Amino acid sequence: MPDVVFAIPGDLASPTGGYAYARRMLNDLPAQGIDIAHLTLAAGFPFPTDAELAATAAAFADTPRDAVLLIDGLACGALPAVLLRGCGRRCAALVHHPLGHETGLSDAARRQLLASERAALAAVDAVVATSVPTGRVLACEFCVAADRLTIAEPGTDPASRAPADGEPPHLIAVGAVSPRKGYDVLVAALARLSTLSWRATIVGSLDRAPEEAARLRALIAGAGLAGRVALAGACDDAALERTYASADLFVMASHYEGYGMVLTEALARGLPIVTTRVGAADERVPDTAALKVPPGDTAALAAALETVLGDRERRSAMADAAWHAGQALPRWDDAAAAIAGVVRSLAGRGRAA
Repeated sequence: MPDVVFAIPGDLASPTGGYAYARRMLNDLPAQGIDIAHLTLAAGFPFPTDAELAATAAAFADTPRDAVLLIDGLACGALPAVLLRGCGRRCAALVHHPLGHETGLSDAARRQLLASERAALAAVDAVVATSVPTGRVLACEFCVAADRLTIAEPGTDPASRAPADGEPPHLIAVGAVSPRKGYDVLVAALARLSTLSWRATIVGSLDRAPEEAARLRALIAGAGLAGRVALAGACDDAALERTYASADLFVMASHYEGYGMVLTEALARGLPIVTTRVGAADERVPDTAALKVPPGDTAALAAALETVLGDRERRSAMADAAWHAGQALPRWDDAAAAIAGVVRSLAGRGRAA
């Protein structure tokens, strides 16, 4: 019988940071002495239909009664509190970032998600946040008490150092195309630097938000950057590794991130960084390795990129600082150990009524 059942909506193979985190926990928790099973939930979350909610309740009822339910936040925040309280299992929520903080939501959808997640987090027995900033948000805005909150930051695998000495410099950004990623701001910033020598690649699924992907293509063409900014789409691990190895500068323009695993992946490869001040930017990325700007500020992002692109010596010093910081990053077994502790604590309390 499993110690924990990890309930995850949608396709586990999806190429996003949240799903990568889930895959690692499914793989790494057994090494912590935790027997884990995967429960696939409907893909309609965070806006499930009534039928999907009924199917979720039935799926929970079919899990072993003594197993802890670890519910991915993409689903948990959208589940009715009555379902969570009535499932007869000890439940823990795994939250990457609050659902209502996603960019591009209507006001009505944002209010709905914030209210739903606040009620859901009050109904579960424990909450795991995948970053210190997200933990602070959950404590302040969602009233999650400290004794119910655990931080389990994503780990970072060791990686080979990127040379980061190409000419013209190759800028890369990694993450599925969606409004939250701020790629429109990045393209607008790059359009201001058309007289400089550079090329750019955006790696990430174009299917998660097709309308945003189409808008981004139009923005690139309209700015006259079709020959300089490539939309590579989703790629496998080997292709992503080749992209990192070819990069000279890493850029993240996100409006919001719970953590931003791509920042630590860039550090692990010794890449200088230009990033918005979101997620792990201030918690994990030293100022010596990155220039940091406010989210949504095209002028500031363009100025930071111009500074780094125009100063090869500075770029090299930032790369050295990034490599040094990358060697001290937490590893995945640290995250697995933190979640294992939550599972053992909940299991020790016995089954929920």
